[in-house]
Amino acid sequence: MEIRRVGEVVWEIPRTGAMRVPARVYASESQMGTLRLDPALVQLAQVAELPGIVGHAMAMPDVHWGYGFPIGGVAAVDADDGVITPGGIGFDINCGVRLLRTRLEATAVEAVRDRLADRLFATVPAGVGSSGAVRTLSARDERRVLERGAAWAIEEGFGRAADLEHCEDGGRLRGADPDAVSETARVRGRSQVGTLGSGNHFLEVQRVERVHDVRAAAALGIEEGQAAVMIHSGSRGLGYQVCDDALRVMDRAMRRHGISVPDRQLACVPLRAPEGEAYLAAMAAAANFAWANRQVMTGLAERAFLEVFGVGPATLGFGLVYDVCHNVAKLEEHVVGGSPRRVCVHRKGATRAFGPGHPVLPPSVRHLGQPVIIPGDMGRHSFLLLGAAGAMTESFGTTCHGAGRLMSRAQAKKAGHGVDLIGALAERGVTVRARSLRGIAEEMPWAYKDAAEVVDVVTRAGLATLVARLRPVIVIKG
Repeated sequence: MEIRRVGEVVWEIPRTGAMRVPARVYASESQMGTLRLDPALVQLAQVAELPGIVGHAMAMPDVHWGYGFPIGGVAAVDADDGVITPGGIGFDINCGVRLLRTRLEATAVEAVRDRLADRLFATVPAGVGSSGAVRTLSARDERRVLERGAAWAIEEGFGRAADLEHCEDGGRLRGADPDAVSETARVRGRSQVGTLGSGNHFLEVQRVERVHDVRAAAALGIEEGQAAVMIHSGSRGLGYQVCDDALRVMDRAMRRHGISVPDRQLACVPLRAPEGEAYLAAMAAAANFAWANRQVMTGLAERAFLEVFGVGPATLGFGLVYDVCHNVAKLEEHVVGGSPRRVCVHRKGATRAFGPGHPVLPPSVRHLGQPVIIPGDMGRHSFLLLGAAGAMTESFGTTCHGAGRLMSRAQAKKAGHGVDLIGALAERGVTVRARSLRGIAEEMPWAYKDAAEVVDVVTRAGLATLVARLRPVIVIKG
């Protein structure tokens, strides 16, 4: 396909065939050299065919092939005339990341790294089908989780009320309806609140290695040499089932709504159709489940730290910097063609990055812009960014979400055959606790792009600004 360079790190696929808008890719020249042959860009061009899409179909520099949409894909559709597609959100609804600060020096953590790693691994359930962090929920309690999100977890003693101000959307997506979630999905979720799961989910203890923006870092309670914690997980089996249920419904409903798509994985319905409204309500409920899940794990991680260090909460200073979500669709107002327009923004493997002064941001960070947390791989750096004004004019207030895969999981396992994976990470100064060696092989650094290169692109594009760089010390995996 034709790809034109339209900026230093911006490329465009012109509108051809059934594309309703052009497609835009954020990438360096070297990244684009690899991407030109990537099927993810074919998927991106197909996203540009969605009914009601406006502006551009977009791919962030961490883009790679996914179900329907590429992961790292962004699309905004008109709120009245557009469609909603589960493929543009993904199976792990509100798979997101939170960053927590402590008052501990990273050297103090490194002195007890094995004991702390063991305690965290014993306290926070991880792995396929993991359960048992909290009691199996009753149907009534699960409804409260789906309606209230992180607030439910705080009411149950996991974290503090102040945490809600430091969660995107206050840790709760409005419009959630537990009755829109199937019984199958609810059963899958009842024992999984407070669990990491598997795949690319993790809990990491990190060292703040370098601060790039001292003023912003100070406002967020971040300083060099500090120990921090990063948690990456989502809505577990419940979110997966919500997506699966909706895909079946929409696949049957498209003909009735007169919709055709180039790939059945892009099954969609009008936002205002009954099926569209039901999915949005179920998606919001799954997003709330994910926020509750991460909030519970925050409380569990704090308990592990308190036990190992033998200090009180005030001395530990465990506090939420911010929690961001990926894999979600939201109704927002953006300027399109010079005029304000109500749109539904699909962000699949992409992070909201509203710039300074945006009214939806909480007062504590509004002057800075939305904090953006970019996890790296197990052996390389993660990053703390802030949303920039350029994101509001160029990308519907969106930036990247992580490093982005270079290899499939099968390819990564093959590349790691015969390698001492735990030892290789130990040589990088990283202590790992995991349920399976297979899971470690799938997530080794060689399976991913370098997050530093991804972050470099979005900062050069003006979508975000860099605040701090963090290095992994302890990694807990499924």
